[in-house]
Parts: sequence; C-alpha cells; structure tokens
Amino acid sequence: MRRGDLTDAEWERLRPFLPVSNGRCGRWRDHRQVIDGILHRVRTGVQWRDLPERFGPWKTVYERHRLWSADGTWERLLQQVQAVADAAGEIVWDISVDSTIARAHQHAAGARTEPPPTSVSKGDAARTPARDDMAGSRRPPGGDGAGGEGLGRSCGGFTTKLHLSADGRCRPLSLIVTPGQRADCTQFIAVMEKIRVPGLGPGRPRVKPESLVADKAYSNGPVRDYLRPQGIRHTILEKTDSQAARLRKGSRGGRPPGCFDEERYKKRNTVERTINRLKQSRAVATRYDKPAPSYEAAVALAPLLMWA
Repeated sequence: MRRGDLTDAEWERLRPFLPVSNGRCGRWRDHRQVIDGILHRVRTGVQWRDLPERFGPWKTVYERHRLWSADGTWERLLQQVQAVADAAGEIVWDISVDSTIARAHQHAAGARTEPPPTSVSKGDAARTPARDDMAGSRRPPGGDGAGGEGLGRSCGGFTTKLHLSADGRCRPLSLIVTPGQRADCTQFIAVMEKIRVPGLGPGRPRVKPESLVADKAYSNGPVRDYLRPQGIRHTILEKTDSQAARLRKGSRGGRPPGCFDEERYKKRNTVERTINRLKQSRAVATRYDKPAPSYEAAVALAPLLMWA
C-alpha cells in the first residue's frame, strides 16, 4: 500500500456497496486496484494516460470511472457511507452552506454540444431573436444552458462553481456543480433538496438538518421562506443595504428577519474548512474534465474518503 491508496479499514467500509459483475462481459479487474487509480488521478490531477502502471491499463481505470459516473454509482456509494455514519451517530446536523469557484483548465473546454436545428420554419425565421437566444450565442463552448457542462464566465475567468452543504464535522452532505457565474442564493434550495442520508433499515432518508448557518449571499426572502415552514433554525447575516433600506422606511420597513446569533454564526467556518479539504484534491480545485458528470464524480470522490 502506497501513499494515497485505500487503507484496509477504508476498503472494508466501501467493499460491501460496490457493484458486482454479472459475468456476461468477462471478469472485472480488481475493484480496489482500479479505485486506487481513480483516487490517484483525483488527488494529483494527472492525465488518465499518465497513470502509473501499478493501477493497470489506464483505459480500464478511465472506463470504470466513466461508467460509474454515468450510472450514479459514486453518488450512491457516498450516500451509503453517510448512512453508516448517521447510524453510528457521527453526523452533526448543525450544517453550513456556501460555494466556491474552481478554475477550469483549457483542457476542460470543447465538450460536444447538441447540433443546431437543420431547418427553421417561416414563422421562426421572421421572429426577432430573443434576448436569451442572443446571450446563448456568446456562451463558451460547453457552457451554460440546456445541455451545458457546468462551465461559465465569472470574475475568475473560465470557471465552475461548487455549491455545498457541510455538517458540523467538516464533511460534505450535498454538492451541486453549476457554471461559475451562478449566484449562490439561486442554488440554495437545490443544495438543501439534495441532502438525503438513507437509513440502514426501512424508513425514509433524513433530509432535514437541525439548524443552518450561511453568509449574507443567502440573505433574501425565498431562502428564509423555504426554511421557516420547515422549522429549521437559521442564522443568516443580513445584507447591509437591506438593513439600511428597512430602517429608512421605519415602521413600513417591517420587522428584522430574526435575532442574529453571533456565537452560532462563528460555526460557519466549518463549511470553509470543508472547502479547503476538498481542494486538497487537485482535480477538484482545478477542473480538467470536459463532461460535467466526470467532474461531478471527481467532486463526489473527494468527500468519499472524508466519510470513509
């Protein structure tokens, strides 16, 4: 066993949930060897063709990663490991939400997109192009929009944004990949809806945290309207301009959004520390993958060992 490989304890925790070959397509290469190769690539960011020979043929490792990315094996594996941790009482359900930018390497551009329609009706030809259509023509290849690959233009350049929630022990509970220019608050509900920790026995998975902490990027009405009916205690820093506008209106400005707890707000550093741990994997900190599912799988693999 070398640096970065699965330990015996980690392997025993993952092995029961791995797919089993149906025998119709021949024997699969040893799962542990292939997963070690995939983890080596996620950790170092090396090109697939440059994987060390001890992991076997690079194409076998790549095809296993691509197959399990497409059928959701990596996400299911992460949920199963989270379920084991929840059954042992290891999850602290006082969560934090935030996002981070990952710079896209030039190799990430150029993914295949859907071809344009071959014929246009007479009515469509006479129609003035809509604003969204004109904006779509200026997007980078494989960028935002229908069929996009989670790539976009932001202040950091050609980027991808990771929206995530983390438990009180600095481990990701849910992750979503969007183009880099997407605002944090627009993805809040999607991040919360993706929290889904199944139980080891019968019953519904747990989807509701005990409390939530977020910065002022999430300080708006839709976010608070989503949390309030569910009874989720939340500490969200109010924006300065929103507070000034409310005070300027006096009694017409309404009540404050709630009592702000400074001590609870200090716990927001857990999501910042989670992001730092995720970006120790170079294939997460910098996006090299063209297809969005491959990059999302790399993002799911990084926290897998954090849970295992």
